[in-house]
Amino acid sequence: MDVFIQETFARIIIASFQTAPYWLTIVLGIAFWRMWMSYIHARNIANLQWTMLEIKIPREISKSPLAMELVLNALYQRGMINNAIDVYWNGNLSPVFSLELVSIEGKVHFFIRTQKFYKQLIEAQIYAQYPTVEVSEVEDYAMKVPYGHPDSDWQMWGAEFILTKPDPYPIKTYIDYGLNKDPKEEFKIDPLTAVLEYLGSIGKGEQIWIQIMIQRTQERFRTPGTWLAKRGWKEETKDLIDKLLKDISKKSKQRTDSEKQFSFTVQTKGEEEMVTAVERSITKLGFDCGIRGIYLAREGVFNAINVVGLIGSMRQYSSENLNGFKHANSTSVDYPWQDFKKIRIGNIKARMFDAYIRRSYHYPPYSRKPIILNSEELATIFHFPGKVAETPTFERIESRRAEPPHDLPV
Repeated sequence: MDVFIQETFARIIIASFQTAPYWLTIVLGIAFWRMWMSYIHARNIANLQWTMLEIKIPREISKSPLAMELVLNALYQRGMINNAIDVYWNGNLSPVFSLELVSIEGKVHFFIRTQKFYKQLIEAQIYAQYPTVEVSEVEDYAMKVPYGHPDSDWQMWGAEFILTKPDPYPIKTYIDYGLNKDPKEEFKIDPLTAVLEYLGSIGKGEQIWIQIMIQRTQERFRTPGTWLAKRGWKEETKDLIDKLLKDISKKSKQRTDSEKQFSFTVQTKGEEEMVTAVERSITKLGFDCGIRGIYLAREGVFNAINVVGLIGSMRQYSSENLNGFKHANSTSVDYPWQDFKKIRIGNIKARMFDAYIRRSYHYPPYSRKPIILNSEELATIFHFPGKVAETPTFERIESRRAEPPHDLPV
């Protein structure tokens, strides 16, 4: 038996050497291709110019999140990609925008980080829907915290947020909360209010950063029955709808008379709502998204309850029948022996902080698998609240802008 095994092993080695010109060419070709794509992408990213826009909100704003949904639709950009040369030679990428909710010592701010190329487009869209707000270019707040420096006394905890179910299942949106009907202020239930209250609850020496990085959806789902063909999330969602309907049909009760002449399907209200919500989701534009949250505090001020608050800040968007958020890739370990000398945690925190300030999620150096949210879902978790959000530390501007600046492009 040992002789047989040795002879078999020897034949495999000889065959490997004899076929090396073929398989080695393929392996080296794949390796070179990946290195080339990484190089041209890194070169492209290094040449991009960025700007940070802050949006200041007036005391009275009556628009529903639908207005923000229209703003976000303008961010569904393909970028400078027109042919294969743009993709595989120039390394052009679909643009990424970062929607950010930030609390600096309890003062809440709305930011949008964008390439300078899209600055005027974003300003025009915001003023078109919210003519009374003020949009200004500001310094990047994330660059002002010297976390990780040898003499820094800042401490941090961070995590990413992913979906609890597959992408096609939608989260609970502003339409589910009835905000699409524009009710009176006293009857509004805005899920964003809970987040603003949490952001406004911290004190001196503390900061909370939440970023939602978005990009037009890419065709990255494998087409069934093929090896390499890819398809978009809408096709994936249509398959889910078909599966849901089949499952409902199998589980439904059948009522027949004695001669089995009649039968009909009973569908529960929850099942009906699930199918309706999934069907509605594909009528909107979809975005590949990455969500991160970071809590920073100076030594002696760090309060673990704010970590709990950050984890729970996305809970109001969850639904039993549909989708929701959960935290992942946090800067902590489950058991002490997983990081005996705290070297591993230090590296994890440094990478999380660096990934945040680079706004790296879709591309190197911190590529992640994105989740998919449509414009309705994004407008739910990032929009400008009305008077229902009475967070004391949420600063609103006193003056009202009568109309957008005349020099903005149409």
